[in-house]
Amino acid sequence: MASISDLIMQQVKSVAGGVQIPSNVQSSVLEGLSSSVLGSLTQTVAKPGGVDLIKSLLGGKSNVATSPVTQLAGSLFSNNVLKGLNLGAATNNSLMGLVPKVMGGLSNIIRDRDGDGDVDLNDIILSLKGGGQPKAGNGLLGAAAKSILGGILKK
Repeated sequence: MASISDLIMQQVKSVAGGVQIPSNVQSSVLEGLSSSVLGSLTQTVAKPGGVDLIKSLLGGKSNVATSPVTQLAGSLFSNNVLKGLNLGAATNNSLMGLVPKVMGGLSNIIRDRDGDGDVDLNDIILSLKGGGQPKAGNGLLGAAAKSILGGILKK
């Protein structure tokens, strides 16, 4: 069963294959990109309306390149990873182009897995969990849903 971190890293490695990354920083770039995408998802899901933003992005209903989730991942990647590596503007621009590709790759793995005819939160959770039945509180999105419901119900 793949975790969200595993799925993100798979997408990162998949899209990074066509980009020249200096070998001395390759590991830092790949791990930093993966952490930035996960950080964006984590921060977004914790905000009011964040679950809907993620559903829209991963369900293919919003433009990957202009999504606030993608933009946040790009900002995290630029500020937390690229600034410290001093790779130069051309390399940074090339690497920044990976962010929407990773997000697009994630949205391509989300499908109607519960058979109800649309892509919804259950499908996202099932996709992130690797296909099994959703269980309350499992995974990144499930934990957010549990937290939100707990706050509403004050439990």
